[in-house]
Amino acid sequence: MARKLPGLQRVLDVPSLAAVAYGEIASSLFFALGIIALFALGFTPWVLLFIGGLFLLVALSYAEGTTAIPETGGAATFVRRAFNDPLGFLAGWVLFLDFLIVIAIAGLFVPHYLGHAVGWEALTDSPLDIIVGIAVIGAVAGVRLVRRPGLYGLGIVVAGASLVTLLLLVALGLPLLFSVDGLSQGTNLGTAPTWSSMAFAIPLALLAFTGLETVANLAAETREPGRTLPRSLFAGIGGAVIVTVLVSLVALSAYPAHPDPGGPGGYASDLGTDWLRAPLVGLAMAFDGELPAVVVDALRIAVGLTGAVILIVTITTSFSGAGRLAYSLGRHDMLPRPFALLNRRTLISPASIVSAAVISSALLGIAILSDEPVEFLASLYSFGVLIAFTAAQIAVVRLRFTEPELERPFRVRGNVRIRGTEVPVVALVGAPLTLAIFVASLMTHEAARIAGPVWLLIGGVVFVSSRLSARGTLLGRVTPAVGDLVPEIEGAYNRILVPMKIGPIGEEVLGTAIKLAEEHSCAVTALYVIRVPLDKPLDAQLVDAEEEAEASVAEAKLLGVDHGVQVEGIVVRARAIGEAIVDEARGRDADLVVMGSSSRWRRQSRFFSPTVDYVLRKAPSEVMVIAYPQGVLDEDGAGA
Repeated sequence: MARKLPGLQRVLDVPSLAAVAYGEIASSLFFALGIIALFALGFTPWVLLFIGGLFLLVALSYAEGTTAIPETGGAATFVRRAFNDPLGFLAGWVLFLDFLIVIAIAGLFVPHYLGHAVGWEALTDSPLDIIVGIAVIGAVAGVRLVRRPGLYGLGIVVAGASLVTLLLLVALGLPLLFSVDGLSQGTNLGTAPTWSSMAFAIPLALLAFTGLETVANLAAETREPGRTLPRSLFAGIGGAVIVTVLVSLVALSAYPAHPDPGGPGGYASDLGTDWLRAPLVGLAMAFDGELPAVVVDALRIAVGLTGAVILIVTITTSFSGAGRLAYSLGRHDMLPRPFALLNRRTLISPASIVSAAVISSALLGIAILSDEPVEFLASLYSFGVLIAFTAAQIAVVRLRFTEPELERPFRVRGNVRIRGTEVPVVALVGAPLTLAIFVASLMTHEAARIAGPVWLLIGGVVFVSSRLSARGTLLGRVTPAVGDLVPEIEGAYNRILVPMKIGPIGEEVLGTAIKLAEEHSCAVTALYVIRVPLDKPLDAQLVDAEEEAEASVAEAKLLGVDHGVQVEGIVVRARAIGEAIVDEARGRDADLVVMGSSSRWRRQSRFFSPTVDYVLRKAPSEVMVIAYPQGVLDEDGAGA
C-alpha cells in the first residue's frame, strides 16, 4: 500500500481552509467571553467589534505576506524575510508562546464545560479542574504522537459545531434575552468600567480571535495560496466577527452589570465571575424562566458537551500550529534540529508535540499559583500576539521597499506612495494601533510586564544555543538546504513513469514520483507489470496477481488525489519487467522513469538489479534510480 511522504502537501482548498479559519477563530469565544465581560462589562460587544475590525486589518497584511511567501511560519516568516533571522525568531518565539497559552486555557476550560454538562460540579472546583486540564493536554499529545488528524475533517467539526451552537444561542437569545436596557444597566464609561479596566479589556479581547496564525501556518498546504488564503481568511474571520458580536450582545443582556465591590468601578457581570470558565453554559442557563426547564437542561447539556469537544479540538489544532511553527524555526537553525524533522505519522516533529505539552501544562500550573489564572494567561497571550501582529504588518510594508519585484498573488488594495513605493494604508493604520494596544497591555497587565520579558530571555538563550550547535552565525541568514533531485534545466517534465511493486521500496518510489510531479505540475503513470512465467501463455489467468495489481493501481490513484497530482494507472503483462517498462516509457512519451534499488545487488558485484540495469541502458528518457540501504529490500520480499 502506498504511503505519503513525510512533508507538508498542498491539499487544502477554499471550503476546507475557510472552515478551519472560522472554526479556529469562532471557537475562541468559548473561553474568551467571560474574561472580557469581567472588565468591559456592557461595553463588551463594542470592544469585540473594535478588535474584530482591527483583526480584519491585520488579516489583510497576513494575506499579502502569506501568499507572497507561501511557507509555514506565519509572521515569523514575513519578519525573517523582511529583516533578519533574529527578529524572525523573536516573532516566532512569542507566537509559539501564544499557541501554548491557547492549549493551557482550553485545557483549563474543558472540565468546566464538561462538569456543567454532565452535572458533575466537582470537575469545576480547583485543583481538580487543573489536574483534569493537564490530563486532557497529555491525552491529546499522546494521540497526536501516534497519528495526525485530518485538517479538513477537524475544521468541519469545529466550524460546524461552533456555528450551530452559537447561532442557536443567538436565535433564542435575541427574542428572549436581548435588551438595550440590560446592556446599559450599571454601565458608565469611565466609572463602570473604569478607563483602566477598558485599557485592560481591549488587549484581552484579542483572545476572542485566536487562530489567524494557525491559518497562516497552513500556507504550505494550500493548493492555490494566492486565491485560497485571502478568500478563506476573510470568509472565516468575517463570519466569526459577526457571530461573536451577536453572542456578546445576548450574553451581556442576560447578565448585565450589577453592584459588586470586587468589580471594576464597583460593578461586575455574572458572566465574568460565576461563569468565567464556562461563559456559554452560563448563557444557556440564562434561559431559565424563559424556556421550559427540560429545554434549558437540554440546552445546558448540548452547549457543555459541544464546548468540551470544541476545546479539545482547539488543543489539537494548536499542537499542529505550534508544530508547524517550530518546524519552520528549526529548518532555519532557530530551534534545535529535532524540531525540523517531520514524522511520517504525525507530519510534525514529535519534539514539538512533547515540548508543547510539557510547557503548556507548566504554564497552567504556574497560572494557578496566581489569584486569577485566566487573567494571567490571557494577559500573557496579548503580549505575544500584539508583538507578532505589529511585526507582521511592518514586515509587509518593508517588503514593498526591499523586494518590489516579489510576486504577490494577493496585493492589499488602497495604497499611498512613499518614496516612490506603494505602501498599504491598512498596514500603516493597523501597525500603530496594535503597537498602541501593546503599550496599554504593558501598562495594565502584570503578566505581560513580567512573564513576557522572561519568555523573551529564555528565547534568546534557545536561539543562541541553536545557532552555535548548528555552527552558524548569530546574525546570518540561514537558508534550508533543498534537495536537487534533478538539474533545474532538465527538470521540466510532462509525464513521469513509475513502475510499481509491493512493499516498502515500492511505496517510497511511488511517493517520490508523486512528490516530483507535484513540484513540476505534471502527471504520473503508475505502471504495474504482471510477470507471466514462460510455461504459461501471456493471457493466462492469474487471479491473485491481477487483484494485487488492481489494488496497487487504485492506491496510487488515491495517493495522487491526496496530493493534487493526476495519476494514470495501467496494468500490463510481460515476460520481462524491464522490457515492459521500456516499452511503456517509449509508447507514452515519458520524460522520466523513477525506480528503486538496494544494496543487495551491490553485494553481488552488481550495482543495480537486472531490471534497473536494463531500463538504464534502453529507456528513451531520463531514469532516476533511488538507492536504499542494506536490509530495506529484505523487508520487501522481492527484487526488481
